Amino acid sequence: MINLNDVGQIKKYDSKNMAGSVDFLKDQVQSAWNESKAIEVPQNYKNIKNICLAGMGGSALGANIIRSVYDISVPFQIINDYTLPAFVNEDTLVITSSYSGTTEEVLSALKDAKSKNAKVVGISSGGVLIEELKKDNLPFYQFDTKYNPSGNPRLGLGFSIAGILGLFSSLGLVEVSEKQIKRIVSKIQEVNKKFSLETQISQNPAKKAAEEMMGKIFTIVAGPYLAGNAHTFANQTNESAKVFGNYFILSELNHHLLEGISNPPSLKETVKVFNLESDLYGEKIKIRMKLSNDLLDKNGIAHTSYKVQSQEKDLAAFEVLAFSSWTSYYMAILYEVDPNLIPNVDYFKAQLKKQ
Repeated sequence: MINLNDVGQIKKYDSKNMAGSVDFLKDQVQSAWNESKAIEVPQNYKNIKNICLAGMGGSALGANIIRSVYDISVPFQIINDYTLPAFVNEDTLVITSSYSGTTEEVLSALKDAKSKNAKVVGISSGGVLIEELKKDNLPFYQFDTKYNPSGNPRLGLGFSIAGILGLFSSLGLVEVSEKQIKRIVSKIQEVNKKFSLETQISQNPAKKAAEEMMGKIFTIVAGPYLAGNAHTFANQTNESAKVFGNYFILSELNHHLLEGISNPPSLKETVKVFNLESDLYGEKIKIRMKLSNDLLDKNGIAHTSYKVQSQEKDLAAFEVLAFSSWTSYYMAILYEVDPNLIPNVDYFKAQLKKQ
């Protein structure tokens, strides 16, 4: 088994410096905030009545975190599809988000948004998406990928989160200040030291969590404000560690999943629940998590947890983002796979192009 205290062993499996991408989260946030605030957005964009973000995979994860954590002044829906909902019209802000700028679902949604006369803005590193937006003189935020050396969208969430927050702040849709961004950057820097390659397992919650989840199908459980983080954690672990896992949110899981922990009997050997605990959950959610864990014990289902230390929701979300990024990275190393490569997804995309 790989020794996670041996940095040399870890780096042997990291072909594109994913560890550097995780560590650069703070730089992604600061640069995206500064650059997106400078985007010139038409005045009539401030009159929108709802928001749709079109994005797939890692390009939609940042929006999920924002929607869970921040109070947005209008309805905000995330679309993982080729087309937009019927309600989209000239009063809708449509954000087209594609890290590469070549995601076919997002390009299709862009075409749909223009046909509906929606107010469109884009977020991307380049590609066809930016070319199309330029052609139609539509606003966009094009980020420089230097702070994501691995090139993986799931490790570039600082660009999308802070980029969208900068846009929303300029449009008066959310209250976020420069001071808050600096506190987020400081928090990321603080927790990255705790989770980093150099920090020994005994003092490193991310390394410990990776070891605890080895050999298991995992289910992440979180309260409402960490719903986006739970989604992100599952996505990162699927892609980076090549592990089968999913997530559920309290209190919805109490209305169905609790009956699903009985069968098949092999669940006791194959499944482990990972709870994201937080003092910021409402009292009802805290009670539900405790009672859910009691039922897991009663049914012989193993569970473990990470206790979020931050006492403000925005800081907590970035703490958990750093934790999940490092944990999924270390899981990949323990499985002796390169966390950067996604051979099944690449194969699928290649076959899809042939259809």
